[in-house]
Amino acid sequence: MSSPTHLFATVPKRSARAAAAPFLPMSRAEMDALGWDACDVILVTGDAYIDHPSFGMALVGRLLEAQGYRVGIISQPDWLSADAFRVLGQPRLFFGITAGNMDSMVNRYTADRKIRSEDAYTANAEPNKRPDRAVTVYAQRAREAFPGTPIVIGSIEASLRRIAHFDYWSDKVRRSVLADSKADLLIFGNAERALVDLTHRLAAGEDIKTIRDLRGTAFMVPHGWLPGPDWGEHNSTRVDVPGKIDPIPDPYAMAKEDKAACATENAATAPEVLKPIRIMSREERLAMAKEKHNKTVVRLPSYETVSTDPVMYAHASRVFHLESNPGNARAIVQAHGERDVWLNPPPLPLQMDEMDGVYDMNYARAPHPSYGNAHIPAWEMIRFSINIMRGCFGGCTFCSITEHEGRIIQSRSEPSILREIEHVRDKTKGFTGTISDLGGPTANMYRLSCRSKEIETTCRRLSCVYPSICVNLGTDHSKLISLYRKARAIPGVKKILISSGLRYDLAVRSPEYVKELVTHHVGGLLKIAPEHTETNTLSKMMKPGIGAYDEFKEMFDRFSLEAGKKQYLIPYFIAAHPGTTDEDMLNLALWLKKNNFRLDQVQTFMPTPMAMATTMYHTRKNPLHKVTADSEVVETARSGKIRRIHKAFLRYQDPDNWALLREALIGMGRADLIGNGDKHLIPAWSPGEAGGKALVAEQRRTAPAPVSKPAPGPAAARGARANALTGSLTARAAIETKARPSILDTIKVKKPAAAPAKGGKPARAAAPARGRK
Repeated sequence: MSSPTHLFATVPKRSARAAAAPFLPMSRAEMDALGWDACDVILVTGDAYIDHPSFGMALVGRLLEAQGYRVGIISQPDWLSADAFRVLGQPRLFFGITAGNMDSMVNRYTADRKIRSEDAYTANAEPNKRPDRAVTVYAQRAREAFPGTPIVIGSIEASLRRIAHFDYWSDKVRRSVLADSKADLLIFGNAERALVDLTHRLAAGEDIKTIRDLRGTAFMVPHGWLPGPDWGEHNSTRVDVPGKIDPIPDPYAMAKEDKAACATENAATAPEVLKPIRIMSREERLAMAKEKHNKTVVRLPSYETVSTDPVMYAHASRVFHLESNPGNARAIVQAHGERDVWLNPPPLPLQMDEMDGVYDMNYARAPHPSYGNAHIPAWEMIRFSINIMRGCFGGCTFCSITEHEGRIIQSRSEPSILREIEHVRDKTKGFTGTISDLGGPTANMYRLSCRSKEIETTCRRLSCVYPSICVNLGTDHSKLISLYRKARAIPGVKKILISSGLRYDLAVRSPEYVKELVTHHVGGLLKIAPEHTETNTLSKMMKPGIGAYDEFKEMFDRFSLEAGKKQYLIPYFIAAHPGTTDEDMLNLALWLKKNNFRLDQVQTFMPTPMAMATTMYHTRKNPLHKVTADSEVVETARSGKIRRIHKAFLRYQDPDNWALLREALIGMGRADLIGNGDKHLIPAWSPGEAGGKALVAEQRRTAPAPVSKPAPGPAAARGARANALTGSLTARAAIETKARPSILDTIKVKKPAAAPAKGGKPARAAAPARGRK
C-alpha cells in the first residue's frame, strides 16, 4: 500500500489558488461566472446539494477545491437518459458517483418494502427523485454520456455493497456493485485520503487502471491477479473442518526403525544441498512476519458459492468483519465469474488536525440558491448541529457505521468545534441561540480510544464494549465535559442540546458526565436505545443488558431531580431482530407496560447490506462465532405476519393492533393477558369491534391447549434469579397487578431551599432517594 501523506500536505498556498466558489457550480451559467471552461471533477449525488459538512458531496467537493481543483455538482439528475449527465460538460479527470447521504433503497423503502411518501434529502420532501440502486444507475448513465471518462463510485451505498451481499428488497444475494456499475474504482469508508491521492495521480497523468495501491479502494482484476511476485494468498473459501489425525508414536515400542521409509525417491542421485542456518533476532522475525502478513490477500468464497450456500455466506461475512481493523487488516479478494473483486485494506483514520481541516473549509452552510425557499427536511434537522467525531466501536450488528466509518474514533479539536459554533451563530439564517446537537454516530465517544496504540493496531474484537467494556478502552469523559462547558460559554449561545444517540453503558462510567448532560443539555427528553430487554436478542445485537439501562435511568432521574427539572428518557426498541422469539417480544411488551411506556414511533428490523444481523437474517447462522454446518441456528422473523406481530407488541396500546395481538397471545397460550383489568396487556374487545366478544370466545375455543411445564428445580430457580439480577425478563410470567403511577409522576420538581436565618446556614434540602430498582 502507498504510504499515507497528510491530507493537506499538497494544498497550495491560499494566494496561489483560485478563490473558493460561493457554491460549487450546478450549471454552465455558474461555471461561466467563475471563468471555468470545464470541471476537473464532477460529483453526481442523489441528494439535494447543501453546502454543509454534514453532506458528503459538499465535504469532498470543498476538499478537492482546497487542493486546487475545479469541482462541479450534478444533483438528483433525471436518470432516464444521459442528457442530464452532460449539463456541465465532460470532466477532465473523473466522475464521482454517490447515491447521497443514505442508501437509496433505505431512503426509498420502509422495512415492509413499501415506498416512502417523502424523501428528507429532497426539496419539499418530494419522493421518487432518485432511482433504486442509484449508484449503479448513475454510473451507467455517466458512462453513456462520456465514454472513456473514469468512473469512481463511493458513499455508504457503494461502501456497503463492495462484495457479494444479501439484498433484502429482492430477497437474494447480489454481486458487488463494482460488477453491476462497471465503475473503474470504488472508494469505501471515509474517502478523503484515497480521493485526494487519486485525484493528484490522475492529474499527473496516471491511468486509473494502474492505480492499485490506495487504501480504502476496490476494483476488478483478472482472476488470480496479485500486485507482485512476493504476494501470497490465504484461502478462506471453505469452513474449517477436522483434518487427518496421525497416530502418536509409542515411545516404548520395540520395533526397529525403518530409515528407508524416510528416504526420498531421488536421494541416491540428487546432490547434497547445504543450507546455512541463520539465527534471527526477535525484531527481525516480527518484521518478517509483518511483511508477509501485509502481502497476503484473503480469498473469500466466490459470489457463485455464497449466492447458493447460506453457510458459506455466513463464513464469508465473519472473515470479512475480522479483516476490518486498518491496523492489521489484509487485502480481500472474491471471485465473480472469471474476474475478481479486489479490496485493499481499510483507510487509515484521519488525525485530529486533518479532521479540523476538513470541517474548517469555506462552506456556505446553506442549500444551493436554485432551491429558493424550498423546505428540505434533512437540512432543517442539521442546520444548527455540529459534528464532533466519526466512527463507532460499539459494533451493533444491525448498524452499518462500523463497516463504513470504522471502529477507531476520529475526533476534532476543541478550537475547531468552537469555531464552527461561532460560524453557525454568525452565518446561519434563523439561528436563535440553540445548537441542536454536538455529536456524531454517538453522543459520547468523543476522544475515547484504546489505552495502547500497539493493542489497538492488533486487536480483532468486533466490539470494544460487548460482551463487556474492554479493560483497555479509555472511558474518561472529561474532554467532552470540557467541550460542553466551553461551548455553553460562547456569547450568543443560549442552549446546547445533545440529540445524537447516547451510549449509556459508557456514560454510567462517568457520573460527572451524566450530571453535566442532564443538568445542561437535555431539552426535556433524551433519546437512548436499549433496543430490547431480553438477553437472547441482545446477544445477537451485541448490546448490553437492560440492567445498564436501569443504572443509567437511576442516575438520570437523580440528577434531573437535583437540577429541579422534569425530564424523561425516550427509549428506542427494534422489533423482529434476528434471534427474537414471540416470547421475547411479549416480555418486552410487558416491560413497556410495567414502566408505563406508550411508544409512538417504533421500528422493525431492516436488513441492510453487509451488516452482521443481515447475515443472521439471510443464513440463520451466527457470524459472531465460528461458522460451520452444525453451528448455532438463529431463528428470525421473516414472514410478513410475524414481523407485524412483533411490531404490534411494541405498540400494545394501539387499538389497531389488538385483534392481531389477541390471536398471537391465544396461540402462545397466554390468553390470561387478554382482558380489561390492570393485569392484562390488551382488552378482550374494543367498543368499535363488531362481534368482539364472540370473536374472542371462538379464538379461545379453537386455540391449542398450552403445554404444561414441569416445576423448575433448584438449578432452574437459580437461573431465573440470575436473569432477574441481570435485567432479563424471560422468567417473568405476568405483570404486576397493583395500580402503577404514570412515569410522568415519578420525577418530582425539587423544592427551593428555605431562606437562611440571619447569620445562619442555608437549610439543606432532603437528599433524593438513591435506591436501585
